[in-house]
Parts: sequence; C-alpha cells; structure tokens
Amino acid sequence: MLLTGAEIVVECLKEQGVDTVFGYPGGTILNVYDALYQHSSEINHILTSHEQGAAHAADGYARATGKVGVCLATSGPGATNLVTGIATAYMDSIPIVAITCNVVLPSLGKDSFQEVDIAGVTMPITKHNYIVKDVSILADTLRKAFAIAGSGRPGPVLVDITKDVTSNSCEYEKREAETLHQSASYTEEELKAALDLLRNARKPFIYVGGGAVISGAYQEVREFAGRLDAPVCDTLMGKGVFDGHDARYTGMIGMHGTKISNFGVSECDVLIAMGARFSDRVVGNPEKFAEHAKVLHIDIDAAEINKNIRTDVSLVGDLREVLERINRELEQQDHKEWMQHIAELQEKYPLNYDASALSCPYIIEEIDRITKGDAVITTDVGQHQMWAAQYYKYSMPRTLLTSGGLGTMGYGLGACLGAKMGRPDKICINIAGDGCFRMNMNELATASRYQIPIIQVVINNHVLGMVRQWQTLFYGGRYSQTVLNDSVDFCKVAEGLGCEAIQVTKKEEVAPAVERAIALKKPVLINCIIPEDDKVFPMVPAGAPITEAFDALDLVKAEQ
Repeated sequence: MLLTGAEIVVECLKEQGVDTVFGYPGGTILNVYDALYQHSSEINHILTSHEQGAAHAADGYARATGKVGVCLATSGPGATNLVTGIATAYMDSIPIVAITCNVVLPSLGKDSFQEVDIAGVTMPITKHNYIVKDVSILADTLRKAFAIAGSGRPGPVLVDITKDVTSNSCEYEKREAETLHQSASYTEEELKAALDLLRNARKPFIYVGGGAVISGAYQEVREFAGRLDAPVCDTLMGKGVFDGHDARYTGMIGMHGTKISNFGVSECDVLIAMGARFSDRVVGNPEKFAEHAKVLHIDIDAAEINKNIRTDVSLVGDLREVLERINRELEQQDHKEWMQHIAELQEKYPLNYDASALSCPYIIEEIDRITKGDAVITTDVGQHQMWAAQYYKYSMPRTLLTSGGLGTMGYGLGACLGAKMGRPDKICINIAGDGCFRMNMNELATASRYQIPIIQVVINNHVLGMVRQWQTLFYGGRYSQTVLNDSVDFCKVAEGLGCEAIQVTKKEEVAPAVERAIALKKPVLINCIIPEDDKVFPMVPAGAPITEAFDALDLVKAEQ
C-alpha cells in the first residue's frame, strides 16, 4: 500500500509490538505526530514535560519489561535534550530506539533553524544510528534499528529522519518483527577449561552483573550457585538475579558493597563473573582485585574480556545459554568449609545504621516490608541509590532500575513513569535525593496529567549527600556548593503540579505515609527529612583495594 513516511513510522512501530511511546512534538516531527493521532487507539503516546524525561521513560519501560523502549523528539534542542538519556541507556546496555526528525534534505548542513547533526552528536553513545534521507529505505531502517537495539548486548539506536521523508510516499508492505541472534563464540576447549576450573575450585565466588538481567538468566544463575555450592554477590545492575533473601547471597560488591562480598572475593580461589564488566566502582585497585583467584568470565560481548581484569578462562556467549550447558555438565560440588566461613563473615559484618532517628535505610526497609519486596524501585544517583541497593531485598530481576554506568542525576522519575506504563500491575516507587529531584521534578506534571500512580520518595537532607560525604571524609569538611538548605517546599511543588504530597519527619510517620500513598492509586510525593550528615557505609576510597572497606565503627576506632 502507498503510505507517507510518517505513516510508515507508525506502521513499523506497530510491527514491533510497540504499545507506548514517550516524546515531545515540534516542527520537524509534526507529520509523525499527525500520523500518531490517527492511531491513538493502538499506540499510547505519553507527553513528558521535557525530552530528557522521555528518554528516561523509554529507558525505564525497557528495563522493567525487557522490550525495546521508544522516545520521539523534534530537531535541534528537542533532539539534543535526549542525549543524556541516550547516554544513560548506552552505559547500561538498555535497548531503546530514539526517533528524531530533522530539517528537510535541501536544508541539511546549512545551519538551518533548529538543525543539529544529532547522528554525529550521538555517535559515541549509541550502539548504531541512522540518517534517513530517502523514504524508500525508511521501513527497513526502522526494522534494523529495533533488531540492533534488542539483540546481543542491547543498547540505544537513533534514527534521524528528514522532514521531507515523513511527507514523501512509497509502497509499504508489512513484515513480522525480526530479532538478531548472536551465536556463542566459545570453543569446546574453553568450555572444558571452565568446567575443570569449577571442579577444582575450593573457594569459589560468583559475581553477577547486569548482563544476567538482560539475558533472563536468573533461574540458571540460581541453579548454578546451588550446583557449585558457592556464595553470590552482585553489582548494582545485577540486583534481583539472585534472591536477596537467600543464605548464599552476600550483597553488593565494590565501593559501597558489603564487607562480606569484598572480603570474600578477595579470599576466593576462583571468581566466576557473569555478565559483569569489572567496572572501577566494583574493582577499586585492579592490581589487588581478587588477587588470589583464577577468573572465569562469561559475557556476550567479547570486547569486555580482559578489558579491565585479566581472565584465566572466558566464555563469550549469551549467559543463559552458557549456563544451561554448564549446569548440564557440572556435577554437584561441595564447599562446606568455605560456605561456613562466608556465614561467619555474614555474622561478623552485618549492614548497620543508626536506628535512633529517621534515616534512609529505615525508610527503605519499611518500603521493603510494606511492599513485600515486590515493587519496582527506581532511583536517582547518590547516597539514596546505595541505600536502596543495600536495604531493599530484591528477589527478582528488573525490579531495581537505576543509572549505574553514567550515574545520571534526574534519571529516576522519568524511569519510574516508564516502568509503570510497562508494568501497570506493579507498585512503582522512585527514590531520589533532594538534589536529584530538583533536576527533573517537572515530570510530576506528566504523572498528574495522565494520573500515573507512581510514588516519588524524596530523601531530603538539604545537601548533595554523596558529594558532601566525600567532602567530609576526604576534603576536610569544606562544603563547597553542596548545601541546598533553601526555601523550596517540595510538598507545595508537588501539589502545584497536581500530585498528592505527604511530609515525613519521624520514623513512626513512614509506614502510614507509604501505605496511604499506595492506597491512593494516584501520583504521590513523600518528602522525608533526614539528617544532613548521614553517610553510606561500608565505603572503599576511590582506587583503593576493596579489602579497605570501612564503616562508621572503623572510623571511630581510627580516631581513638
């Protein structure tokens, strides 16, 4: 059938099973929005308050559902406003397709009104991107974009379309959505070496990253942990792959990881890394990381092998498929003494905080208790992010959505909106510090416009908490530009944007506030006032070995 380019965009979205898109219209993308208007019963469009919010919402939708998220923007500033969200998705391997429209083809390269080379701008932060200048290749380009975004190691793909392409016409023929499958590239010899390494291990430790979430390998990881008889730690991105309530689970590893995980990995003789990239926040000093261990690295991306840490054996392939093979061939192992040692470490080094006053760990624990660990938690970046990772017990993947690689302040609220649109059956709660909340709090207007029942919890200590923590510990208490103690009233802001608001200043107010917010089934802000100098512990100084993890008790001892 003969369709315009704009109509082809919509038909291709329908081909891919897209039910929700996030965006903001403008001059060059008007034809696409006109076509969306004609198909509003088939594709739900969420008008965000800012294009960055649209990118984060598409990202949150993708993380919560495992499907490709979609965002739309016009040319120039509309397109550049997507950049931070695209970079966030790129760093965490999240599949989104960003569709932008540019000036008409004859005006490209002439500094036309609202013209930006968005493909050039985003080249370093996309898995792939396209400029479409011919309507006859538009459909195939969009199909490739979705296939690339969702296959192998996922990531964002940008498709920039000149406005005249959206108005020009060509023949369109519907096709079924295709996926690209990345074949495993490990050899039988490498698999045998991996199995030999596992069989000879005496003190194995499993280290789970975000790739395990992406591959959907949580059942295989749990079976493998039992078969190997080994403890399990995770990264921020790997939360929920292994059940946080399981006795084998030792918590997060790295800069704000538990002492059990950091010390255990440092003592192990075989470290099995699954879908993890050995980031600097995990490794600390690479020369001292797991220095007594042989390393088995399983990852779908060959570029990650030996990039940060030298491995002894590597298997390149989809983690789920690799583990299915290993689980079939590995006999039941027994490491009773090692597991007993880990249990002793867990008893010796529990997470702890000052329970005498209202604090973020207490708030997180109450949210965990009330939601029975079954909510989708999104976060921004900073102290609250680490507390959310430490004190909420994630039992399933895709329930902690957070910016791990880029560390994007302002990410969480848009992501929470996207998550709720993708998982309407779930309670969706964004936890943000007051500094982060200031960045994109305008997305509360989006929540109220569509009556999306998300809960925004602000951990309000009137400072940039994580930066202040560093200033306290490493900069002599010189609090340069980290104090936010002004007259901004977040409850009034929320009410002004059409949301309910609850103020919390005492421990006994937390549970009623959370329960009321859930019961209201509408967008609610809970503003929690906590002390300005609460700190996230344990902590490892940047670049130090993870064995140097310290907490508040260690600081007291050091001062004595």
